[in-house]
Amino acid sequence: MGDATYAKGLEGVIAAESEICLINGAEGKLYYRGYSIEDLAKSSTFEEITYLLLYEKLPTESELSSFQNKMRKSRPIDTVVQNMITQFPEKGSPMELLQSVITYLSSTVSHTIHHSDKCNCRDTLHQIAQLATVLAMYQRVREGKSYVAPREDLSHGANFLYMMRGEEPDPAEGAIMDKCLILHAEHGFNASTFTARVVASTLSTCYCSISAAVGALYGSLHGGANERVLDMVDAIGSLDNVESWIDKAMAEHKKVMGIGHRVYKAKDPRATVIEEYLKTLSENKGDSFYLDMLTKIEATVNDRMKAEGKLLFPNVDFFSGAVYSLLGIPRDLFTPIFAISRVSGWLTHILEQRKDNRIYRPKCLYEGPQGQSFVPIEDR
Repeated sequence: MGDATYAKGLEGVIAAESEICLINGAEGKLYYRGYSIEDLAKSSTFEEITYLLLYEKLPTESELSSFQNKMRKSRPIDTVVQNMITQFPEKGSPMELLQSVITYLSSTVSHTIHHSDKCNCRDTLHQIAQLATVLAMYQRVREGKSYVAPREDLSHGANFLYMMRGEEPDPAEGAIMDKCLILHAEHGFNASTFTARVVASTLSTCYCSISAAVGALYGSLHGGANERVLDMVDAIGSLDNVESWIDKAMAEHKKVMGIGHRVYKAKDPRATVIEEYLKTLSENKGDSFYLDMLTKIEATVNDRMKAEGKLLFPNVDFFSGAVYSLLGIPRDLFTPIFAISRVSGWLTHILEQRKDNRIYRPKCLYEGPQGQSFVPIEDR
């Protein structure tokens, strides 16, 4: 190996420089291009955040108006894409649909493709704009309902709910959905983003890179935790069962879903923000079951860990599934919603990778046999 350093899973290895996202795990801070996630979630929209990520600055009023108009006009999906959705196998996963549909999106818009270090994806925007339309139509189709064309007068989050439901959402619900997309838009060199950059480093297309990223997100160690949080809540059943369930889980060294994070050693700032959305929805709908359960689970885990001299905090997945559920979204769409948000971050990283590209080619530490003599097949 010479002077090379071995780090399993590349943990702790700095693979590239980036100006997109800063995560301060020790203090529980997250910044997109220097702006705190709390400020962005409070004051911005998903479309404005997409502009910030892609163009490296907050837009002026006229810039945002132009960008928003372009992005909203990119929302409708071509007939060939609609046909693919209607013909997608019933047993297929919505994540498999999203991964497959990227190729179809690529075929429906004129863009720069083959083996180029440049592309016009900032202009077409249809990977970002149309994935939400695809997912909404997928849900409509499996409910036996027809495609609802997107509207240009709604935010990205509100329009997604409109296309899925067939009716305009309450303004508060539309705003919360849009804010949730902001929270998931970017998060540094996680597995799916790194996958996108590795594929982009070969000078493959943006579409191939994003498709690969969706595949990485489909893995259970990356996506799906918010689904499993609600599964856990279902298994616990009631507030009276929380403490005994947590005690049993900890005694058996089972993971309490949504608690703890690979990077954050303090409370995930996105969890703090989205918890407030859960409180708002719970109050508006007169349904505090998830809020009450999650609050008690968090408090119980906190008490048990303190007794052991340790600290564990909720991550964004701890609350996001409950928020989506109160918005009427099926559980198997939770991870695809992550994808329709994170695609803005993926595309940003792909474009950054191409600025000063070098194809990824790490070494591996060979641990197999050496010096073996070939044995003819008749003597084996």
